[in-house]
Amino acid sequence: MLIIHHWDTDGITSAALTVKALNLEDFVNVTPPIGEYKFDYRINKYIEKYEKIYVLDLNLPQEVENITKETIFIDHHIQKRIKNPNVKQINPVLDGKDYPSASFVVSEYFSLWNYLSAVGAIGDIGEKAFSISKVKKLLDIANISKKEALKLVNLIDSNYIVMERNEVENAVKVILNLEPKDLLEYEKWNKNLEKINDAIEEAISNMEIKNGIAFIKFKSKFNIISKVARKVVWKMGYDGAVVVNEDFNGKAQIYFRISSNLVDKINMTELIQTLKNKNYNAGGKKDVLGCICEKDDVDEVLKIINSYLR
Repeated sequence: MLIIHHWDTDGITSAALTVKALNLEDFVNVTPPIGEYKFDYRINKYIEKYEKIYVLDLNLPQEVENITKETIFIDHHIQKRIKNPNVKQINPVLDGKDYPSASFVVSEYFSLWNYLSAVGAIGDIGEKAFSISKVKKLLDIANISKKEALKLVNLIDSNYIVMERNEVENAVKVILNLEPKDLLEYEKWNKNLEKINDAIEEAISNMEIKNGIAFIKFKSKFNIISKVARKVVWKMGYDGAVVVNEDFNGKAQIYFRISSNLVDKINMTELIQTLKNKNYNAGGKKDVLGCICEKDDVDEVLKIINSYLR
């Protein structure tokens, strides 16, 4: 069996939950190139080899439209219905429901709930997840404090942030083999965190504020763009953050996150579709947008985002 999952905590925990639910001993898990929302040659070669495929926490419905294998597509992002009859699409958003994470959708689908379900949700919506009674209950059962849960998210995320694709994939097996207390002390992940925190602080030092919105531009080989935006909105309390990594492996990354104050004022779904209609690689949810583009296209993408901010 092949499991294709997102590179962040939600994707990794969703993959681990799937393995546990199906009692898999023989499986392969892979993630797309970090920061790129597409299946590459490596993933497509894996798809050719396996008869059953799970796609988890990846807002890439277009990538499975032509798959001829049995595919279970589990997600919680805004997306269109998949037309391919070989694909079973499990996404509550299509029925007008809102789930905090793919890990919650996976847990509900398999009727398997544990601390990984909660950690996946915290990874996607941050401290807001602690207001969800299910999250608090699952953490209490596992004897994991709020501080420990937040650190677990940062540790698991560290693999993609330092751009180690193989380590992202290996993280699923690490999580399956170690108890939460051991994960908190996992040396490699803790060393990653030290480098990442320094890079985030440097990026935020270049922040400009306009009407409650933080605008940040920086250059980094680390994939810290979402972490920068989350810290600015969730920790520092700004209404939104428009963050640009001007040189990320030869491309530009743009990330736009808004607080709950602006969710009803900015139509993020429409904004994402506007960018897609202009053939930009964009995706997201009602409060966040991510886009990968050529460096020369940054000004055009920012112009479109600014039109919605006005």
